[in-house]
Amino acid sequence: MSYWDLRVPPPGQTGKLLGALTLAAVIGFWWFATNGDTPESRLISPVILPSPAEVLKSFPALWNERGLLASIFATLRRVLIGFGLAAIIGVPLGILAGAWRVFDSASAPLALFGRNVPVAALIPLTILWFGIEETQKVMFLFIACVPFVFSDSVRSIISVPERYFETAQTLGANSWQIVTKVLVALALPDIYKSLRSLFGMAFGYIMLAELINAEHGLGYLLSTSQRRGMSDHIILILVIIGLIAFCIDRFLLFMQRGLFPHRTEAD
Repeated sequence: MSYWDLRVPPPGQTGKLLGALTLAAVIGFWWFATNGDTPESRLISPVILPSPAEVLKSFPALWNERGLLASIFATLRRVLIGFGLAAIIGVPLGILAGAWRVFDSASAPLALFGRNVPVAALIPLTILWFGIEETQKVMFLFIACVPFVFSDSVRSIISVPERYFETAQTLGANSWQIVTKVLVALALPDIYKSLRSLFGMAFGYIMLAELINAEHGLGYLLSTSQRRGMSDHIILILVIIGLIAFCIDRFLLFMQRGLFPHRTEAD
């Protein structure tokens, strides 16, 4: 069987090597396009795209003068609180709707509406309801994420094979026992995997909220860097955001493998 066949993944190490080669190719092109002692000698102007060396040299100023560490903590705090509230509310309601489909039918229009509302449209609404302080940023994230958490939880419960439900009924389990000991137990790995994926989405959403009256935050740093024309800081902040998101995802994957060893992910 060839790697070029449809739906055939490469072995683990080969896949990682391919990813590393792609990343190296992107960095190599970046260096080539920005290599030169003067702006005129470069393929791309440093105003548009600074070189990798220039981006790295800007790190001390970003760290010492612009409060990078405080902004990272501020962003993570908002994401953890806002997305945590979405999980606390959305997962139990999703379990309820997935187990008793009458609730799913009743809530489906609201869930569909929430998933399809443009996230940027929630900014003026949450400002109207919660002002422009920290509460607005947290509630913006909660309102933006909870429809997705709810819908994925419903789907995870519904996707539990019918044979487990029928076996539990045959053995005399009541409705509550079927929900807690069968449906939730079997759907929990998929719910966790969904939350892991949606956390990355929430990490992207918070950048929008931090454009409004924020004193710290990675989105705030991006906005001020753009206004000041600091393209080196913009690139560096984007790289830092990617590294933080990657580290969080790897940590959540590590926890997933420990919590659900029978459902180990290939990635």
